[in-house]
Amino acid sequence: MAFLLGVDTGGTYTDAVVLDDSAQRVVASAKALTSRPDLALGVGAAIDAALAQSGVPARDIAMVSLSTTLATNALVEGQGGRIALVFIGFDASELTRAGLQDALRGDPVIALAGGHTHAGSEAAPFDLAGLQVALAGLDAGITGYAVAASFATRNPAHEIAARDLIRDLTGLPVTCSHELSSALGGPKRALTAVLNARLIGMIDGLITACETHLVKCGITARLMVVRGDGALVSAAVAREKPIETILSGPAASIAGASWLTGEKDALVSDIGGTTTDICLLRDGRPMIDPAGARVGPFRTMVEAVAMRTTGLGGDSEVHVTEGLDAGLRLGPRRLMPIALAAMQFPELVHLALDRALASGVPASDGGQFVLPMWAQMPQGLDARETIVAQRLAGGPLRLGQAVQTRMENPALGRLIGRGLVMLAGVTPSDASHVMGMQDVWDSDAAAKALTLFARRRTGGGQQIAPDAERLAQMIIAQLTAQTVDCLLQAAFAEDGRDWPDPAALAQHPLTMAGLDRHRGTLRVDLALALPVIGLGASAHAYYGAVGDRLGTRMLLPEHGGVANAIGAVVGQVQMQASGTVTSPGAGAFKVHLQDAVQSYASRDAALDGIVDALSIQASAAARAAGVEDISLHIAQDITEVDVEGQPMFIEAKVKVTAQGRPRIAEG
Repeated sequence: MAFLLGVDTGGTYTDAVVLDDSAQRVVASAKALTSRPDLALGVGAAIDAALAQSGVPARDIAMVSLSTTLATNALVEGQGGRIALVFIGFDASELTRAGLQDALRGDPVIALAGGHTHAGSEAAPFDLAGLQVALAGLDAGITGYAVAASFATRNPAHEIAARDLIRDLTGLPVTCSHELSSALGGPKRALTAVLNARLIGMIDGLITACETHLVKCGITARLMVVRGDGALVSAAVAREKPIETILSGPAASIAGASWLTGEKDALVSDIGGTTTDICLLRDGRPMIDPAGARVGPFRTMVEAVAMRTTGLGGDSEVHVTEGLDAGLRLGPRRLMPIALAAMQFPELVHLALDRALASGVPASDGGQFVLPMWAQMPQGLDARETIVAQRLAGGPLRLGQAVQTRMENPALGRLIGRGLVMLAGVTPSDASHVMGMQDVWDSDAAAKALTLFARRRTGGGQQIAPDAERLAQMIIAQLTAQTVDCLLQAAFAEDGRDWPDPAALAQHPLTMAGLDRHRGTLRVDLALALPVIGLGASAHAYYGAVGDRLGTRMLLPEHGGVANAIGAVVGQVQMQASGTVTSPGAGAFKVHLQDAVQSYASRDAALDGIVDALSIQASAAARAAGVEDISLHIAQDITEVDVEGQPMFIEAKVKVTAQGRPRIAEG
């Protein structure tokens, strides 16, 4: 009998499940709060609780698999390490394409001569000396590097030279764009490399935390990580390419939803602390996004499930909208709920809230708190960031104490963006505690915080709510409305009718009339034609009203709160290798691989050569991930044109996928 351990680390909770692989059943499941900055605490607590509940000895765990939403959350919230982009052979104007400038967020760019042509020949010599000088001039706050060179997928030589020099001089992690995608489109490849470099430290920390605890409790099984397309990869691959774990948690949740419900066609909606992730399940499989994973404002070159990720979760920040009438908006930033902050810092939170309530006026700082998330004082801060950080050196503070001038607000924002501090404030989780829908944290603190928040004024000068209970109802109603909007957008986008502008249609007056079941001169009805599978720890609290509004079945499976962890261990390993064949002239064919360019005299020889090389590469990666029974799938996209009745070869894109279940030890 083989037992599998699945672990999922989200923004709020870390889940662990033990599955009996033979009986295909959940033996035990457990949750623990995701711990920052030391992720090992939350990971260890969840694993220990699941093992204790299951009664399964650690030595009998045959495989461990990890999924996470940390990378997705970081991109949605604009967090991650400070990086430098080495931009080789590009015009300065190309920094403004594909969202690259926004992704950089002011991080340094080293622009250098070099790069290659479409055929793979050198366009200009690489300025290696210029790179060495530029590296010496960077500050100490850099955590990693992204390297992108013009047409690096045709010839990666300049990216490889830059990578080797940076590693020799700095010892820091380096991401090359050609290692992440074989597609053309330099700025988009650069964007993907930038995001990857920014995530490396975070994902490495999570994998290390998991591996360390597995050793501590005597589990010797292989650790796998869920990729964004739902496939499993080794921990080593995930460390090098953390960008591939964006949508890892959502991809695992799709597999978990199908496993738990047996549904073949449904919309899957997974609400976490930070995001709501929606995907279409067709014939038991998630749809794959052909344009690359999109998270928040960024479209990457990472192959992943076609997931719509929105900054809406149980821990989303509550905003008051501008205007004469009171209105609320949730997200996209995640806060620590006041109810949870009061569990961790009871004296600070209750004393501050009591004093603010006694004053009889709205709190100038909104009743929010600032929590430092570092183990030791961070380095590489500017002057104002240092001032704010020094105030927080002794522990959490009221927002008004941590930031004492308007000039310090941007500094706090930058500290939040780097994941060094976190805000605590009113969230839907607090509202659900006030309404009795949840009771895991400090409901009294939540009631105080909502009472204080309710004193805020609308543009017309009216208090936004008479009391905490009414405000809680408004917050939950807004969460329902925004979730319905997300599901409608996904439904219009995936309907097959090619509806224009799904976002606008989801809020169209006719759509609203249909959901209201309007009966007047017109009769208007609108409902989803598919059931919705609701996942996430808080789905039972919120999603009943969502199903009613959309006129569809809402399925809330028994173990839906740990579906991600379940999905993490029911998938297969899929290792991919891709390359391109081009023809620079008559009788000349070039095979462009990740680390080399090879020449052939005929089309067929070039195609055979690239298939052989990619098959060896993908199979080796699959074996390294523990797959013994490997199956290969070869996909070729050949572009040819007719010239005077004869085919002329233009280009061929080839991808080889090696897949199989990782070896599961028995006994």
